[in-house]
Amino acid sequence: MDSGFLAQIRCVVFDVGETLVDETQMWTALAQRLGLTPFTVCAVVGALIATGKDHNELWDVIGVDRPEGGVDPGQIDLYPDALECVAAARRAGLAVGVAGNQPAGIAQVLSAGLEADFVASSAAWGVSKPDPEFFVRLISEACVPAERIVYVGDRLDNDVIPARAAGMRTVFVRRGPWGYLHALKDEASLADLRVDTLLELSALLTANRN
Repeated sequence: MDSGFLAQIRCVVFDVGETLVDETQMWTALAQRLGLTPFTVCAVVGALIATGKDHNELWDVIGVDRPEGGVDPGQIDLYPDALECVAAARRAGLAVGVAGNQPAGIAQVLSAGLEADFVASSAAWGVSKPDPEFFVRLISEACVPAERIVYVGDRLDNDVIPARAAGMRTVFVRRGPWGYLHALKDEASLADLRVDTLLELSALLTANRN
């Protein structure tokens, strides 16, 4: 795929879960709180994703009430390539944002570990992906035209398709349960760029700024 468009980008905005953050630890802790094995919880979540259902239907399938507070935002485990990709964007002279469907508390946690110009959550904004208003707010926070922003995420439905509809360029990361399953869909071709790791994106950001 042609990555030449990256030379025109002025701001990179990252999704959170399974893009910057490895959610394994969070889902494991949630399973333990429910008295279930991580295998059971992750298998059910994967099955829901594979059949195009909302992963929040997990509670109905298992037959329990949704836990108060959901996943603990304090249990953050960045992927090893996350910090390097943010740093590569910085070295390339780009603004950096982080915005995803997350509880409000996660913004403070991520702000402490990432050098970003803005870190936001759906809870703080009062609107969630894939609602177009989420991306309107994102563009406003970035302070650059939509076509100069690239949104990086692991999902087609929540990331690539709505960001593209908002006029942004997109990078699809094939990792995590959504990433692997969504990579099999025809709509994956809608992404401007597809990568397996953020290290690939780091190299491309550097190459397109030299």
